[in-house]
Amino acid sequence: MLKGIRIIDFSVYLPGPYATMRLADLGAEVIKVEPPSGDPARTTGRELYIANNRNKKSVCLNLKEREGQEIAIELVCNADVVVESFRPGVMERLGLDYESIRKRKPNIIYCSLSGFGQNSVMSTLGSHDLNYMALSGVLSQLKDSEGRPVHPTTTFADLIGGISANESILAAIYQREKTGKGQYLDVSLTDSMIALMGNHVLIEKETGHGHGVQLLGGEIINYAIYETSDNRFISLAALEKKFWDNFCNGVDRSEWLASYLSKAVPDNPIYQEVKALFKSRSLAEWTKFSLEVDCCMAPILEAGEISEHPYVKERNLITIIKGLTYVKTQPVCSLEQPSPPPEMGEHTPEILHSVLGININNKGS
Repeated sequence: MLKGIRIIDFSVYLPGPYATMRLADLGAEVIKVEPPSGDPARTTGRELYIANNRNKKSVCLNLKEREGQEIAIELVCNADVVVESFRPGVMERLGLDYESIRKRKPNIIYCSLSGFGQNSVMSTLGSHDLNYMALSGVLSQLKDSEGRPVHPTTTFADLIGGISANESILAAIYQREKTGKGQYLDVSLTDSMIALMGNHVLIEKETGHGHGVQLLGGEIINYAIYETSDNRFISLAALEKKFWDNFCNGVDRSEWLASYLSKAVPDNPIYQEVKALFKSRSLAEWTKFSLEVDCCMAPILEAGEISEHPYVKERNLITIIKGLTYVKTQPVCSLEQPSPPPEMGEHTPEILHSVLGININNKGS
């Protein structure tokens, strides 16, 4: 879908590379510009690099030297989109900022992806995913039974921020096709997370309840998480009565039908009975049940189990090719022939020759 679109990617670690990988999966040519030391993810988390850089090409340039800066400028002027994730001011010092580039290529689409935006009271501060989760209020929604925030093992802000950047870039490409105009995109990871809090903020202002839609917060028996006999967990989300009825009839407990929307509290005898029933069967048994009875039920799977679920297999969402595990990012992308994450500077000679007409014999500049 994006064949013919060229993206120059200066980003490192996770949010930017995840965004550009999604674009590469849609067919864009993504040229990853790396320093002589490479993307830090290559050494600080090899798996992180592998997981977020397939279908890309790598060019190695020393942007601290004038020659490297000039080559980078030429690459950008022969591209459609620029993605960068440096702190505000870095690209300007390198002569690669939006204002400098658009003088030579007015229709460039330029995306700066940062933690706190380019011009805020926190723009220059160091930060990571956990900080964005905290400041946005999202972390306050993930608490244990004692009210303590749970430290997530998924970097939601990095990934959702990458998707936000991806979305903005696609919109800008569409706008350019309609108007011929380029666009500067100031994408903040924190902003992307705060955007998830729309329901919570409105509900809190209107009712004083600070944890979103109450029916969805584990307060009722038909929308909750239950433990199984093998100390695993299953999700039941029978929010509509028809699904609760299907569940009750599926387990031969018609006497529970009238308890629809009742509270998931210790003094509710039906809740205790439902808990006991779930505890009497294994996760595998409940997983089989969830595929046979239409009651909005799904197992809580561990990372190593996802690929074995029938739905994931049928949709070909995870596959292993030549020893590398690929997870599908787009409904229309194919995992049949992905190119592996590039070696550092692997495509430097190819790109400099094909795009700029420069001939070199090594991987660096």
